[in-house]
Amino acid sequence: MIGVSCPDFCSHNFVEIWNMVSENFKHWEIFSEANHALPANTGLFLGFRDDHKDMTYSIHAPIADINIASLNERIREASFMEIYSTIESAKEMGIRTITIHPGIYSLAVGGMKERSIANAKLALKMLSHSARSVGDITLAVENMPSFPIMMGQTPDELGELVDGTDLSICFDIGHANTMNCINEFIDRFKDRLANVHIHDNMGDRDAHLGLGEGNIDFEAVISKLKGYTGNYIIEAKSLESAIRSKVVLEKLLN
Repeated sequence: MIGVSCPDFCSHNFVEIWNMVSENFKHWEIFSEANHALPANTGLFLGFRDDHKDMTYSIHAPIADINIASLNERIREASFMEIYSTIESAKEMGIRTITIHPGIYSLAVGGMKERSIANAKLALKMLSHSARSVGDITLAVENMPSFPIMMGQTPDELGELVDGTDLSICFDIGHANTMNCINEFIDRFKDRLANVHIHDNMGDRDAHLGLGEGNIDFEAVISKLKGYTGNYIIEAKSLESAIRSKVVLEKLLN
């Protein structure tokens, strides 16, 4: 299934965006931020769900001000609870898949990398247990783009965080391109993928360009992902860009 997600959607009315998305896509990955935050919109979703019976959904957990690897215990606990509340909302909404970020290193103090990794690993294990306890929820940890404070940028880094858990992986193709390791991520995690984010860039930064506007060889990537039957979520800057990318992606998948 081809779906769409866009952070800019979150500055607009939830139902209005929902109606616009449904005219062009059959799947919407709800980004739980700002006007689209959960659980604030859970009741609204349940009230209007029957108006969009042919649609399916996934959720991107909040990322703003969230850091499950924080050196600050209260920030770490609050971040965990925000994601946990998203898990509870997903259960109530009948949505099975949630993508989460692995955390960031300290912005203020160097030499704390190992402590941050330990914090993230513990939080991820707790979230994995929470997802099992709440119900049939799949948590997918996303690989991050090239940026100094980001965790989980390479297959080895992400593997260290999720090994020993039953967490799934959200493979972000654009992020992997900034690390020049698309093939390595697929080789390492293909059997663990629960979600795929797709967008383009030139390899230098996480630009979220439309498909074909950067240097990613999507034909080769899709071929290497053969056998993957989950969603392809177009992470776009706008609905218009997403619609153009959808046309490209449909040709690649057919």
